[in-house]
Amino acid sequence: MSAVSTPPGTPSVPASAPARRDAEATKAAILRAARYLLARHAHADITLKDVAERAGVSAPLILKYFGNKDSLFARVMSFDTDAAALLDAPLDDLGRHMVRHVLESQRDRGADPLLRIAFAPLHGDHGDILRANFRAHVVDALAARLTGPDPGLRAELAVAQLIGLGVMYGIARGPRLRDSEAADIADRYGPAVQAQLTP
Repeated sequence: MSAVSTPPGTPSVPASAPARRDAEATKAAILRAARYLLARHAHADITLKDVAERAGVSAPLILKYFGNKDSLFARVMSFDTDAAALLDAPLDDLGRHMVRHVLESQRDRGADPLLRIAFAPLHGDHGDILRANFRAHVVDALAARLTGPDPGLRAELAVAQLIGLGVMYGIARGPRLRDSEAADIADRYGPAVQAQLTP
């Protein structure tokens, strides 16, 4: 069989996707892997090798994109992107939305972004950074949307309910909860969360 030749003057088509798209996909995979591990382990127990294996890349590639472990986890310890998705609903339906978001994050991505706070070290800079980011990006952002008395307290109580749900689903692995549809759980549990948001 003879090879197919390209007529002269025909522009060549790259055989692979642009390198920039590949780089962004790789960075996203690394961040997903680091978030997954941080939702299950203490920061000090996670190595770059662990992240690399989870992401399907080499540890030197992580260093190339993020510099070092501290720089990588500084990105991971930010909750701003996750909080934007968690809070992306009208206030009168936010309770149901947040419940569904927590469950679907567990089911689809294998990790609940909120649960990273449960693994924050009690002492040291990393724990302090994670807690400060969590309060600013999640709790305070939610409180800013609430009207009426004690918005900060109500935001903390609502988020506490979501973390409890995430623990039961992802860590305790409650079989009945895991076998239920997210929409059904949102119908049952959402009103309890909503009671803190719009009392």
